[in-house]
Amino acid sequence: MKKKDIVTGRIVRVEFPNKGIMETPEGKVIVKNTLPGQKVSCVIIKNRNGRAEGRLLEVLEEPIDAIESPCIHFGKCGGCSYLTMPYVKELGMKEQQVRHILNPILEKQTQSYTWEGIKTSPIKFAYRNKMEFTFGDEEIGGPLTLGMHKRNSMHDIVSVTGCRIVDDDYNNILSATLSYFGELYRQEKITFYHRMKQEGYLRHLLVRKAQKTGDILIDIVTTTQEDHNLMNYAEMLLTLELSGHIVGILHTKNDAKADAIIDEGTTVLYGQDYFYEELLGLKFRITPFSFFQTNSLSAEVLYGTVREYIDGLYDNMSEDPGDKIIYDLYCGTGTIAQIIAPIANKVIGVEIVEEAVAAAKENAARNQLLDCEFIAGDVLKVLDDIVDKPNLIILDPPREGINPKALKKIIDYGVKHMIYVSCKPTSLARDLETLAEGGYYVQRAVAVDQFPWTNHVETVVLLSREKVDGFVDIELDVEMLEGKDGTATYAEIRDYVAEVHGLRVPNLYIAQVKDKLGIEKRENYRVGSGQGHTPQCPQDKEDAIIDAFK
Repeated sequence: MKKKDIVTGRIVRVEFPNKGIMETPEGKVIVKNTLPGQKVSCVIIKNRNGRAEGRLLEVLEEPIDAIESPCIHFGKCGGCSYLTMPYVKELGMKEQQVRHILNPILEKQTQSYTWEGIKTSPIKFAYRNKMEFTFGDEEIGGPLTLGMHKRNSMHDIVSVTGCRIVDDDYNNILSATLSYFGELYRQEKITFYHRMKQEGYLRHLLVRKAQKTGDILIDIVTTTQEDHNLMNYAEMLLTLELSGHIVGILHTKNDAKADAIIDEGTTVLYGQDYFYEELLGLKFRITPFSFFQTNSLSAEVLYGTVREYIDGLYDNMSEDPGDKIIYDLYCGTGTIAQIIAPIANKVIGVEIVEEAVAAAKENAARNQLLDCEFIAGDVLKVLDDIVDKPNLIILDPPREGINPKALKKIIDYGVKHMIYVSCKPTSLARDLETLAEGGYYVQRAVAVDQFPWTNHVETVVLLSREKVDGFVDIELDVEMLEGKDGTATYAEIRDYVAEVHGLRVPNLYIAQVKDKLGIEKRENYRVGSGQGHTPQCPQDKEDAIIDAFK
C-alpha cells in the first residue's frame, strides 16, 4: 500500500481512543472514527515502517447489530462516536480497550489483582452538565451556525439543535441564541470570529446546568473587536420556558488566538456568576470555568468507587495507621477531598488553578468540613513544603498524567496505598510502570463509563506497596563512587540511561546486567540476600544499560 491508494476492508476492532483496525489483503490499516464490524473504504495517507493509516471515505456496510442513531446530527457532528452501537457492546469495547492498555503492566507483577469490569453511567442520554458551543458557518458564505465542530474539521461548525447527550434546555437555549444572532448576522450587523483571519466578534456559547438543582448558567463569549449591547439578548433568554432556572447570564471577553474559552474579563448581565450542584449529599458552588465532572450522576459512581476502596482499606488494616492523613493531589475544586473527609482525620488537597482552590475552600466551609486543607500550587513544588505526611495518597491528574519528577516525590513518601483516578488509560499505563518500579502493584481496578456514546472512559486503580521479604545489601566505598579507575559509576550509568533512553534504572538492574555479561563488580557490592522475591531487569532496560556500557 502506498499513499493515495484507495483500499477497502472490515474493521476488526477499535483501539483507544478511536483507532479502527481494518484488515485488508495487503495488511492492516488504521482508520479513525470507525466502528467494529463496519466495512469501509479509505484513502491511504501514510505508510511508514509497515504502519498504514487511512482517511475514511465511506462506510460500505454497517455491522449486523447496528442500531438506528437516536440523534439527527450523528455522522456530521464530531461529538459522539458510538450512537449506532448497542450500549452493552460499547461497554464491552471500552472495558477491553482499558484492559489491553493495562495488561502489559499487570502481567509483569507477581501479585494477584482484581479486575472489576466496567461501571455504567446511571443515565445514557441528557447527562452532560456543561456544553461549549462554537459560532461559525458550515460552508463559506453560508448562514450563521452554532454548535459543534464538524467531524474531521477544525473550521466548519454544525448547529446541534437536537443533541441527545444534553437535555432540552440546552437545545432551547442554543436555538434561541442562534435565532437571535442569526438575524443580526443576516443584516450584517454582527460577525462571528474566523480562526484563520483572527477577525470577528461571536466566539462561543457556554451553558452549564446542574443535574440535581436545575441551576443554569449561560455565558456568551466574544472578542472585543466590536461593541454590542447584549442586554436585549439576556432579556430574551429570560423569556424562555425551561425545565431548569437561569441563575446567571454572563459576557466573557476573549481575544486569545487559541480555539478555547479563555477568560479575559467577565461581566454579569443577569443574576450571578456561579451555580450549585450536589454530589453524594454535598453541595458545590461552581463558577463558569472551574473544573467539575461533566456527568454529575456518573461522577457519584466514580467518587463512590474511590470512597469504597478507602473504606475497604481501613476496614481491613491489620494495624492502626494512627491519624488518617490523605493527600488529594490534582484536586480541582476538591470534590474527592470533601467526599472522603468524613473517614479521614485530615485531607490535604493540592491544585495548580487558584480559582479552583478558592472554590474548594468555600465548598468545604459550606459543607462544614473543617479537616480539609487546600493548597494552590504545582504538586512538584508544593510537596516539599507540606508538614503533615500522608498514609494514603489519591491521584486525579489531568489527561496527560503526572510529571515524572512529581511522581518520584510521590513514590518517595512510601505510603502503603494509593488510588489513581484516570481519564486517559494510556497516561495511566505510563505512570503505573513508574509506580511499579517504585514498589507499587495494582490490587484492584475498574473502568467507569462517564461519557456514554463517546470514546472517553475513566479508570480507578487501587495500588499497594509491595511487602519486601528479601532485601538488597549495597555497600559503597569512596573509590566506587568516584570511579577513580576510569570506569563509569552507577550514578553515571543511571544518568545516561535516563537522558538517552528516557528510562529509570536502579543499581540492582545495573548489577544484574553486569553479572549477565561477566563484567566484574566491586567485591563490596552484593546482589540480594537470596531470600524473597528480587525484581529482575526488564529487556528494554537491559538493552539501555548495555548501551551505556558501550
